[in-house]
Parts: sequence; C-alpha cells; structure tokens
Amino acid sequence: MSATASRIACLAALAAEADPGPGPGPDPDPGPDLEAGPGADLGASPEAGPDPETDPGPAHHPTLLADRPDATLVRRGRVVAKAHAPDCDPARLAVRLRIAAHPALHGILLPPLPVTGPGGLLTLLADGRPATRWPYGRPVSPDAPDAAPWEETARLLARLHTVAPSRLPGPVPPMRGPAKAARALARMRAATTRPAPGATAPPAPALRRAATTVERAWTQLPPWARDEAPPPRATALCHGDLHLGQLVRHPVPDGPWLLIDIDDLGLGDPAWDLARPAAWFATGLLAPAVWSRFLGAYRAAGGPAVRPCGDPWPELDTPARALTVQTAALAVAKAVAEGRALDEDEEAVVDACGRMACAGPELADRPEP
Repeated sequence: MSATASRIACLAALAAEADPGPGPGPDPDPGPDLEAGPGADLGASPEAGPDPETDPGPAHHPTLLADRPDATLVRRGRVVAKAHAPDCDPARLAVRLRIAAHPALHGILLPPLPVTGPGGLLTLLADGRPATRWPYGRPVSPDAPDAAPWEETARLLARLHTVAPSRLPGPVPPMRGPAKAARALARMRAATTRPAPGATAPPAPALRRAATTVERAWTQLPPWARDEAPPPRATALCHGDLHLGQLVRHPVPDGPWLLIDIDDLGLGDPAWDLARPAAWFATGLLAPAVWSRFLGAYRAAGGPAVRPCGDPWPELDTPARALTVQTAALAVAKAVAEGRALDEDEEAVVDACGRMACAGPELADRPEP
C-alpha cells in the first residue's frame, strides 16, 4: 500500500470511530466537503458528494474529499478526518485546537471532535502528520454567488477579533497569514525556475513576465507583510486565511454559519482577515455593493480591524496588497504547473501587482469605498 493510500485508510478509520452510523433517514446533506468552497483564492468549486438517490448508504461510505500537499480530508457520514500539512507544528496546532474548542469561540468557530479521549483533539498518523476530527458542515454553494453570506462572515470576524486573548488557552501562536504569502512567492519561484515534472518546455514567456511583475510588487511590501518581521499590530485573534470556503453551516443543513480551518489561527493584525475581500474589491473582482455590505456589517458588529467610520484603507492597504500578491503568485504557479495561460481573473490580479509596483506603497487605482 502506498503512503498516500495508507494515510487515506487511517483517516477513514479515524472518521468511522466517531460517526454514529446511519440514522432513521437519509443524511440531511450528503454534499461537498468540510473545507472546500468558493475560492481559496480565485473561486475553486467544491467536490460534489455522493448522491443519496443512487447510493443506498452514501453518507456512511468513506469518501475522499481532498488530497493536497497541505491537507488530506476523508468524510464518513457526519464526520470529517483531516491530515494536516507535513510541516505543521503539532504543538501549535494543539493550542489552536484548544482555542477552537473553548467556550469563548462557541458560535464562531466549528469545534473539533475528540480523537484520543475527552481532552485529546490531535493524533499523529503513521507518517507523522497530525490528524484531527471535525463535524461535517455544509459549505457555501458555488452555484449561488448572490447568496454568499458576506454579512454573516463579517459579523463572525468581528466577534472573533473581539475575543480577549487572555481568556484563551496559550500561548496563542502568531497568525500565519504573512507566512502563507511568503510560501506563495516561494511556490511561484520554484514553478518558474525549475522544470515541472513531465514538462517538455520552460514556462511561457508571458508567465515569466507575470512572475517578474509579482516579484516587483512583493518588494514594495513592508517586511512584516513578507513574514520577515513581527507585525506592528498583533493584538487580536485572527483567522489568517479568510475566504468563503472557510464557512460551513452546522448542524447541517441549515445551522448557523461557522468559521472553519484553524491552521493559520493566531494573534495578528485583524485587517489581514479583511484583506482578501478588500483586494478583490480593489482589483474589480468584488462588486462595490458587496464590499460595502461586508465592511458595513463588520463595523456595525464592532470589529476593530478598521476605524468605525470614514476611510478604512489606512488599515487595509498593506494587507490587501499582500493578499493581491499572494493570489497572483499562486495563479502564476498553477498556470505554469498546468501548462496554460492565465485566465481573466488571474490576469486581473497580476495587472494589479503591476499597478502596485509602479505606484509604490499604496494600492494603485483603488476604487473609492
């Protein structure tokens, strides 16, 4: 059995231990996976789950939901088991799990399920990767973009950012948003300087030019946004990788929205959690009306990331530029790996990087809020 197959089998067993088995009726939501959803960066769709009309017991057959370098997820019924990234720090992940399970985060974060007893939220697989267990939640539907829960997301973030870190298990680790941005740049550099497996030609000149544009924008960021120095403001509990794929309804199918994926959770600048929607708005990928609703809901809920009224960009500018560069770097890396040109949305974020590099320290051509 290969290492991947062995890991998947272990996760299936881990999920099965906590799954109660078939109930009196069909699974209320046999749909997509716990952590898929619209767009880790530009809007990838979730994988569809088994069909209850054609499979007599689909919800209780182990189903591979995702197998990526940073995570493998297997669902069985109402339980999802997750293998975290190979370089994940188990000690810091354990703190993040205890935070997610803390009463102060009730109704904000999806709580983990025990794996080794009442207080054990983490186990190690045979390959050394940390593994966790979670309730299944229903993600945002990619087929109904107009129904995306932007206001609910904003209110959840405001509640998260106002939780007092002193109440939480610790030491609370740093939020890993800037580290993810730096990793995205490293991934792009590797893709554009080393031949991809099976590649018969180097990256297209247009992709190499795009990579150069992204690098120029990266150099304009301050050291803290490149994960080279501590952030000037690191007083709030932050999610660290906020996008619509990080929300689920639990209990399924119509429970309240909750935030998921705590791998990057920690102390940081709360503006980072608003940065991806802000960057999408600034680059024309998010409608002004949607951005206005999101920002207005966050402010109305008392979120501390931006001033309560007036121009929010003094706080948002640097994180939004960093997320724009991160998104563009991943777009270039993926296009190189797939041997294709950038699509329209990917071109938009690379173009934004070009404007940023020319304009200097402020996001160029930023629309008015």
